Formats: sequence, C-alpha cells, structure tokens
Amino acid sequence: MSKNLNTSFEGQVALVTGSAQGIGATIAQYLKESGVIVHLTDIDRSGLEATAKKLSLDYTVTDLGVRDDVHTLLGGVVQEHQRLDILVHAGGGVCGQVGRAITEIMPEDWHIIFKANVDAAFWLAQAASPIMAKAGYGRIVHIASGAGLRPSLTGIQAYTAAKHALVGLTKQLSLEFGKSGVTCNAIAPGFVISNPSTKRQWEAMGEEGQQKLMKNIHSGRLGTPEDIAHAVMFFASIESSWINGQILSVDGGRS
Repeated sequence: MSKNLNTSFEGQVALVTGSAQGIGATIAQYLKESGVIVHLTDIDRSGLEATAKKLSLDYTVTDLGVRDDVHTLLGGVVQEHQRLDILVHAGGGVCGQVGRAITEIMPEDWHIIFKANVDAAFWLAQAASPIMAKAGYGRIVHIASGAGLRPSLTGIQAYTAAKHALVGLTKQLSLEFGKSGVTCNAIAPGFVISNPSTKRQWEAMGEEGQQKLMKNIHSGRLGTPEDIAHAVMFFASIESSWINGQILSVDGGRS
C-alpha cells in the first residue's frame, strides 16, 4: 500500500554554510519557509549580516577551513537547539580567482580553494556526524559542481580538483555514516549566476562562449539558485532515506 508523501521539516534544525548570498541564501530561505530552524554561516560578514537580517535568522561568521572554529560553531548550534538534523555545505567556490595558466599558480592559490571547499566539508562532517548518529538521523548535503564531474568552465585547476575531491568525500561519508541513519549526498549544479563571481565568469565568456554553453543545455536556459534549492530540499527530506552517496546533476541536461 502506497503512502502519500509527508515531507515535514517542522522543528528540525539546519546549518547552512555559504549562506551570505546566492545559492546558500536561497537554500536557507527554502528551509525556513518549510519550518526548519536555520542557522547561517559564512566568512563574508557583511553579506551574512544582510541575509540574516532579511530572513530573520541567527548567524555566525566562520572560517570553515579552521577545524577548531567549525567545532565551536557546531557546538554552539547544538547547545542552543539540542539537535542538528540538516547540514548543507554551500560554501566554497572559486575564492575570487579566475582561470590562469598552470605555471602562474602559487601554493596559496591552490590551498585556499581546497580549504574552502574540501577542508571545510571534512571538518563540518567531523563535527556534525556524532550529533546526528546519536539521534539516529541526519542529512548532509554538499553543493559540489559540474566541475566535480568533468573539466571546469572556470578554467581554475584547483576548483576542478577540489570539487572532484568533494564528490569523493561525499561517497566516503555515505559509507561511514549510513548505518547510523545519516545520509550524505551532493548536488552538482550547472552554470548558475548567483553571485558576483559567477556573474564575472559569465561575462568573461563573451557572446560566443555564452552561446556555446547555452546550446549544450537541453532546457535552453541557465540555472537559478531556486533550481538548486529544490534539489536540496529533497535530499534533506525524510523521503530520501534510501538515497545515499549520490551526486545529482542539476544542470538542465548538460551532463
């Protein structure tokens, strides 16, 4: 006998990283509108404060690449709410970089992108997983990228490598946490203009590059933050309990 879907988030607690703007902010808004108690975090103080004010949500400015800061952040959220049901890591990105020849890349260029995208995801999972496992329930959702599945349109070598690493980490965490009722999945967005960096990337393509990209998108349009948030809401729901270690391309069919 089939059951009607009953996706209820009332009373659940979520932490959304990278929520100062764009995709992360939209995910936070969707979760809040679904009854979730949402805590925001980002390294961008001004953007985070603006989003928190707009959505009337609590926030903490955090460098997620620093292990102790991440554990302090998670500890504070759990101390206040006594639970953590959903963790969405939408932080990371290109860290203000643009595509350059590999011979021009310095160690700090390489490491800062890994710190924001991969180190952060690892420390977040390390801090969140014992809390979720103890409750017997949890949803971890990473915002990866199409660059984690193929070469990146950004031309940034570290970004491509970091997103591939995030895909691998997602699969490994799903194995380690699955039996405790905690799932770990990732969204691989296509091209979404959601912040100043992606706007610059779009403009840098020029008209010819933009047209070439659009021809490869089956749906005939660029993505929106809302498109990504819809997918996150499913992975965050109870209905996704037997979906684990998956990377969902949300890219209008480009993949």
